[in-house]
Amino acid sequence: MKAKLITGELNWKEGKVRNFLSKELLNSESGTVKLVKIIPDAAYPLHNHPDKTEYCYVLQGLLFCKVGEESFAGTAGDFFIFPCTIQHALANHSDEDCIVLIGAIKI
Repeated sequence: MKAKLITGELNWKEGKVRNFLSKELLNSESGTVKLVKIIPDAAYPLHNHPDKTEYCYVLQGLLFCKVGEESFAGTAGDFFIFPCTIQHALANHSDEDCIVLIGAIKI
């Protein structure tokens, strides 16, 4: 594991969901951290993680998320927690990229 990553030197990689690009910053048994770019009009469907709590910090843009029955709009500086058994979804309904830091902690 590197002590310092220069994120500008990492390539964006598209994951399972189209128009969600990520740069992996940390991947360990106990948790992960990724820089994620959400392209305009992209949506990640409702899902949950039975063995980990996920979190999201908005760095740039406008993030729409659903956590259980609640819906939120987040901007730079907003922090969201997605408990392990609660379904959640993310989307970018704006005209600009949304950049977030997403991590997960195994329970």
